[in-house]
Amino acid sequence: MSEATPAFQFASVPQQREAATLGMWTFLATEVLFFGALIAAYSAYRIAWPDEIAAAARHTKVALGAINTAVLLTSSAFMASAVAFDEAKRRRPVVLCLLATAVLGLLFIGIKGYEYCLEYQEGLVPALNFQLGRYGGIGELFFLFYFFATGFHAVHLTIGIAMVVMLAVRTGAGHPPHAPVLRMVGLYWHFVDIVWIFLFPLIYLPGRVG
Repeated sequence: MSEATPAFQFASVPQQREAATLGMWTFLATEVLFFGALIAAYSAYRIAWPDEIAAAARHTKVALGAINTAVLLTSSAFMASAVAFDEAKRRRPVVLCLLATAVLGLLFIGIKGYEYCLEYQEGLVPALNFQLGRYGGIGELFFLFYFFATGFHAVHLTIGIAMVVMLAVRTGAGHPPHAPVLRMVGLYWHFVDIVWIFLFPLIYLPGRVG
């Protein structure tokens, strides 16, 4: 289904694929450093103040977080299917899988937005209406991490949704991108999902398990 010819600056499709893969992995490595540093800092505070962090974490909406985890895992399955159908040169299933991936991504964003609204109503937003003063500054620090980490993750997911929609539109119109592009977008999408898999237990489960 994908074009068998490389972009003009490459001598062959394998060369283009290798360059794209190297570039994407380099980009993802910088993202790992960012999220890794953020998670490491949070973990240090969690070790220092386990009771306060656990008490604050119990105010998160674990059911919504679990639903969103299932949504993202399902979206990854559709993205992997899109890549497989692309290799089999089956255009229509590729488009359908990409659209399903984008819809699930939008569903995740919608659920997360609803969750933010609930947390605002409950006075859990630092610097705006935070009302868990009984946990001291640690409770506010927890929710500062929560909103920053999940918000930054949502930004990455939104970028991924835009790329997936673009690929679906181009493929559906009979103008599929060069062969490595779908695979690189898929790699990015799976990375965003993996980040959430790390964030979910760190944010939602303290004070609920163990």
